[in-house]
Amino acid sequence: QVQLVESGGGLVQAGGSLRLSCAASGRTFNTMGWFRQAPGKEREFVATISGTSIRSYTDSVKGRFTISRDTAKNTVSLEMNTLKPEDTAVYYCAASGRNLPSRSSGVYDYWGQGTQVTVSS
Repeated sequence: QVQLVESGGGLVQAGGSLRLSCAASGRTFNTMGWFRQAPGKEREFVATISGTSIRSYTDSVKGRFTISRDTAKNTVSLEMNTLKPEDTAVYYCAASGRNLPSRSSGVYDYWGQGTQVTVSS
């Protein structure tokens, strides 16, 4: 069974940092992504990585967030620095068999259940 499990969410003050982790099982994926959804808003793209070095980020997190992966452990991480209250959301890990990173949720075949990130002012 393919499964993605996120961890690392929590409560942090503005300006702080958190590192999210996503553990994949069942198969390997060339492309992984992170999305988030705040209350009352649509799910939005955050970051994606293809292979180990081809990355893309949404404009609001560029320079603050870093996506990386450990292929041996089949995990992907999202390091979030200088967090802002507007980063508050449920963060979802997603996986795709495609060879290039994508900002579109439609290309991701599997999704985790999400982990809550709350940033207080």
